[in-house]
Amino acid sequence: MKVGIVMGSKSDLDVMMPAADTLESFGVEVEVRVISAHRTPDLAAEWAGTARERGLEVIIAGAGGAAHLAGVMAAMTPLPVIGIPVKSRSLEGLDSLLSMVQMPSGIPVACVAINGAKNAALLAVQMLALKYPELAEKFDAFRAKQTADVEAITVIK
Repeated sequence: MKVGIVMGSKSDLDVMMPAADTLESFGVEVEVRVISAHRTPDLAAEWAGTARERGLEVIIAGAGGAAHLAGVMAAMTPLPVIGIPVKSRSLEGLDSLLSMVQMPSGIPVACVAINGAKNAALLAVQMLALKYPELAEKFDAFRAKQTADVEAITVIK
């Protein structure tokens, strides 16, 4: 089980690392790269185009602003791509979100909330759990703990 995590800039690292941490907590191997869809397009195409050969099964791509990285990844690989719109300075990440969810027909990108790296990782775990029963068990335990934690909260007035 291996997931690729790619981001458009080193400045996105703080936003994206919760995805890596979450995946690793489930025992999923990660490959993390910084690749710009605009500054290094040949590298982006090569990395996505060889992802399956390297053992990747899902790609998580985060970028801000024009946020083309997830779409470029999706165009270059048959693997599922999950986009994380990164909060930008000018439009608070709305520009990134809209860029990711408006993909052309035939090139899908799943999209989570702005800066939603943990949910992107959990979505990747759910996808992988369809193939790996041991991961499905871990995800079921994660959900059960979430439920127990919520049920344990008592409001005292």
